[in-house]
Amino acid sequence: MSSDQSRDLPHLPSLSVMGFRGIRELHVPRLGRATLLAGKNGTGKTTVLEAVRAYAARGREATLSSVIRGREEFLTTLDEDGDALVAPNLAALFHGRRVSAQSRIVIGPVDGQSRDSLNIEVVVPGEDQADLFDGVFDDDAPPLLGSDMSAPVLMLQASCGGRKRLMPWFMFSRQGRNSGAMYRFYRRYRVPVGNDDLPPATACQLLGPGLLRNDEAVRYWDSVVLREEDRVVQALNLVVADTVERVALMGMRDERRGTQRFEVRVRGRDEPVPLRSLGDGAVRFFGAAIVLAWSRNGFLLIDEAENGIHHSVQAAFWRMVLRAAEANNVQVIATTHSFDCVRGFAQAVEDTPDASGVLVRLERDGDQTRAVTYEEDQMKSAAEYGIEVR
Repeated sequence: MSSDQSRDLPHLPSLSVMGFRGIRELHVPRLGRATLLAGKNGTGKTTVLEAVRAYAARGREATLSSVIRGREEFLTTLDEDGDALVAPNLAALFHGRRVSAQSRIVIGPVDGQSRDSLNIEVVVPGEDQADLFDGVFDDDAPPLLGSDMSAPVLMLQASCGGRKRLMPWFMFSRQGRNSGAMYRFYRRYRVPVGNDDLPPATACQLLGPGLLRNDEAVRYWDSVVLREEDRVVQALNLVVADTVERVALMGMRDERRGTQRFEVRVRGRDEPVPLRSLGDGAVRFFGAAIVLAWSRNGFLLIDEAENGIHHSVQAAFWRMVLRAAEANNVQVIATTHSFDCVRGFAQAVEDTPDASGVLVRLERDGDQTRAVTYEEDQMKSAAEYGIEVR
């Protein structure tokens, strides 16, 4: 496959999620260059974004910890010295929040190519790994390995592309054969650093549900300003009627002496004005434009994409996203509660035939999560006739 052909394909052409957080099993048969997830609260839209984050990172623990922290899912346990420790609740990653030696998460494409999928498994360490635990537990700790597995040590292992990584986390239970909810979790730092044999991570950035923080915007801007300023100005002019001429970062980097801020030169004004004075819509367009540039060859995940954007410019926003995503080889996956956002997305997909867009409605029935996919012609009909897809 040529490099030009590979750019025409999304990084994830479809999505299967099993055993991850609130999703027992979900299959989305097709994702586009941009995919908009709609559905009622509690159907798992944000969980899908978290699953893609985990997949893009190939299951590395920094991203998994970030997902847990984002939901404020912590527990109080003990460190290696027996002192109280607040740690990420690793059980929250698994469906039902319970773990056992059979617990497993699978995230990847639907087509059954297991080598391309991320697997996160709870495993029982072998006897050749017993030295990892030397000196960790006191005399009252349960058996670690061997024939008595009533309270085994369990560890997390990520695998993808035929390559594996034993994570520096392990867990054990002092409660014998009771449920997985009784397991305690420990952070382990002595797992050899060189055991990371996973494939390289793919760039992945989350935007929303709030506005991009100023310090984040500064970091992205420094990386993209030389090649993307014109595109950013064009994005702002979709909101402020073609009056922005330039964007500049002002102020000092040293926070003790001053703060940095974005200012824009507006046609007809002698002095530049702060970007934020143009309103939340301008800030949202600006943030999306610079993060799309920063996410080149990766993923951009947008949570609650409608936030801060007036219904009259929803289609313009999505046209900008689709064109920038195509130019930078970015796959965008977004969520929404807004029919105006759905209608704007459908219009933008129709107006941008060279960039594929897919609308997916998530439905929840008890423990089952189902995806209903709308192709381009179906999106147009839903938008024209006001068919409920949220």
